[in-house]
Amino acid sequence: MSTHSHEQIEKPGLFLAILPIALTIGMLGIQLFYFGDFTPHTPLAIGIVLTCAIAWCRGYRWKTMEKGLFHVIQVATSAIIIMLIIGMIIGSWIASGTVPMMIYYGFQILTPQTFLAAAMILCAIISVSLGTSWTTTATVGLALMGVGEGFGIPAYWTAGAVVSGAFFGDKMSPLSDTTNLAPAVTGTNLFAHIRNMLPTTVPALCIALIVYVFVGFNMIDATQVDQIKIQAMTQALSQHFTFNWWVLTPAIVVFTLAILKMPAIPSLMASVLFSLGIAIFVQGVPLHDALSFLQNGFSIETGNSNADALLNRGGIQSMAWILTLVLIALALGGVLEQTRCLETIVMSIMSRVRTIFGLQVASTLTAAGTNLVAGDPYLSIALPGRMYSQAYRGMGYSTLCLSRSVEEGGTLLSPLIPWNAGGALVIQSLGLGIADGNTENLLYIFCAVACWMSPVIGIGYAYFGKFCPKATEEEKQQWIDNNELIMVIPNKTSSASQATVSSSPLTS
Repeated sequence: MSTHSHEQIEKPGLFLAILPIALTIGMLGIQLFYFGDFTPHTPLAIGIVLTCAIAWCRGYRWKTMEKGLFHVIQVATSAIIIMLIIGMIIGSWIASGTVPMMIYYGFQILTPQTFLAAAMILCAIISVSLGTSWTTTATVGLALMGVGEGFGIPAYWTAGAVVSGAFFGDKMSPLSDTTNLAPAVTGTNLFAHIRNMLPTTVPALCIALIVYVFVGFNMIDATQVDQIKIQAMTQALSQHFTFNWWVLTPAIVVFTLAILKMPAIPSLMASVLFSLGIAIFVQGVPLHDALSFLQNGFSIETGNSNADALLNRGGIQSMAWILTLVLIALALGGVLEQTRCLETIVMSIMSRVRTIFGLQVASTLTAAGTNLVAGDPYLSIALPGRMYSQAYRGMGYSTLCLSRSVEEGGTLLSPLIPWNAGGALVIQSLGLGIADGNTENLLYIFCAVACWMSPVIGIGYAYFGKFCPKATEEEKQQWIDNNELIMVIPNKTSSASQATVSSSPLTS
């Protein structure tokens, strides 16, 4: 049987294009909600098989599908390397005392009236440092819930402040897996992606801060103060780590190099090396232990369970779960793209969307919708990121607009969906007791102001044509060098069916 070429096979109809995605989402739903197992790897892998099987029936052969699969993974190779470095940097930053010092002095600023604002800032600092919202929520966030209860603050307000700060940090940290995934799937630079998120994220955080300060000075009774949990953790930290300005060097290095627009990989590795030096010469960690922390993560027994839960993490091995998930999700997106399923879906959407405002709304809501249906924040970034990238290129806009859009619909909205992996973790780890009848605590969704305000601001910018950069000549040349797909968008007087894709990454 002869092998069909990519160009000889017509695009699938909308039903066949959506079918493999719908089947995959259905399997994800069974895995996540019926079995209660928040590991989407196997359903996604089966989704690749189903996509390939449907494509085979349409005339594609494995060689063609394999090219699409590996093309996307190859584009994301740098992000995969960064994720491995992230594992090392988390372990080394804790060993050097950088993260413990941030936590220690962050706790010192807590007062009853400023508690909510300080909680958000503290969680943001820790999440930026660690690059993980889930860890911040499940450790420091849980401790803050106890403090908030002592202050007499409703649990949903404390949870909202924790979630706002933790997921802000996850979005803006160069160490975050989702912050690396978004530019990887859209073909943009990590630090350029972070800078492009500032116009939406900073105003959203400021608005949230104003809200929390207002609530703090109007709802909190300063006479009911319980600082026991804070004192226990700060005492454990001060007893096991030396704190001075040298300890902050690793954080200063990585953020200084980011401002100087240095490449991400050498910047992060420089911070790892500085962290090792601080751990050895300031904290007195033996060389062999310091090197072991890079592989297996930091390990300590302070006698305080909250401190131990926060500190015992990191290392290359800790990244295995997310790396395998990213590889499988990217492979699925690559096959869907190569077999022209994404092209059909995008063209169907583009028949009604021909402005940057409509495109920003579509990509943000698609990421949010994937979060809502599939329950997985990583898939909500990976699939829309590949799905809309060719449309943004066709309109001549930088895919930085897309990477910001999918981060806002993916990373920031995931904790606000109770049955999403992010939302389920928030509800369980913060002890909100929704299943026990405390449904009023679902108000944390509205109290997490920074999370939902950021995509609202982003869509508002698109409506007024602000902070939506056009593609530079350098970026356009990069599209050509990477053989990226570019959709030719019909003008307003043309038929939608005239939309075409001008190039394929796999055809010469």
